[in-house]
Amino acid sequence: MLSYLSQYEEVFGPLRLLRFLTLRMLFAAGTALFIGYIIGPRLIRLFGRLSFQQSFRDESEVGKLAELHSGKRNTPTMGGLLIFVSVSVSVLLWAQFNVWTLTALFVYTSLTSLGFLDDYLKVSKRNSKGFPSRGKLIWQGLTAAATLFILLNNPMSVDKVQELWLPFVKNAVMTQMPLWALFGFLFLVLVGASNAINVTDGVDGLAIGCTITVAIVYSIMAYAAGNFIISEYLLISHVPGVGELGIVCAAIVGGGLAFLWYNAHPAEIFMGDTGSLALGGLVGVIAFMTHQAVTLIIVGGIFVMETVSVILQVMSFKSTGKRIFRMAPIHHHFELKGWAETKVVIRFWILSLIFAFAGLATLKIR
Repeated sequence: MLSYLSQYEEVFGPLRLLRFLTLRMLFAAGTALFIGYIIGPRLIRLFGRLSFQQSFRDESEVGKLAELHSGKRNTPTMGGLLIFVSVSVSVLLWAQFNVWTLTALFVYTSLTSLGFLDDYLKVSKRNSKGFPSRGKLIWQGLTAAATLFILLNNPMSVDKVQELWLPFVKNAVMTQMPLWALFGFLFLVLVGASNAINVTDGVDGLAIGCTITVAIVYSIMAYAAGNFIISEYLLISHVPGVGELGIVCAAIVGGGLAFLWYNAHPAEIFMGDTGSLALGGLVGVIAFMTHQAVTLIIVGGIFVMETVSVILQVMSFKSTGKRIFRMAPIHHHFELKGWAETKVVIRFWILSLIFAFAGLATLKIR
């Protein structure tokens, strides 16, 4: 919104600076950080008064982990609303509205609503079940279908969205994907990313810290894809207007840092599904629209590792009756091995940075 003030540079010269995407990205991150920091204590007090505490499984379900996490029982949840407000307001202020930014906000709002409903059912019923899994999948599927409908009915996105790009390949693998394949791909990316961050959200600061590194990478990728000269030099897909998604990513970084201030161990608030489901879907749709969806497997390596650990654990137990890990997701495995929670988080952050650098390297290796 504020970017349009650059049209009045004749009235006030410095307004011309609002044309520069990089400057607006910095302002978006700073705005989201400021908003999140200010509203954080208020949300914590509000959710505390409303008794919106996270529901935990008891010792009969998770054994020793229940004892390790016993001190978290009175911590409020739904902290994803802090990130949602911070990111949304910041994007509305600093981004130029086009099909890419509006689609990102649509997906984020839809999945934040789903996560909020899931968290509300958990805190109101005082159990960890929440919204049915099948219902979540249907909601996510409808969100993917609506997203595709928007992108295919806008002249700016209709052609570009049908292309399939892979890392290490300098040309589009497919220039016009069939509708069924396009929907299947978007659904897989959106649902996979959404559920992967949801699985990772299990200890203080882990999910949001790793999300911040992923958002930094995709802010760079969005900027590169939206810039003709840079995209031509790197031999990646040029998507006009998609650079504005760099504003969204920068806002995620700022809002994520603000949330991390209050979510650092010992956490004062949890993001809940309100945050994890929505952030995952938002990152997924940004990766899809920048033609870096497959690269998300590398950039979000921590989320992949966490999800695969759950899949392997379930498969092993069902087929052999034995568990590969002491507990899945894998961060709980290390907790049960005796690692302090902060050690698990910091080491996973380090791995997340390594995956992020590896993902950025794919831009040059073609």
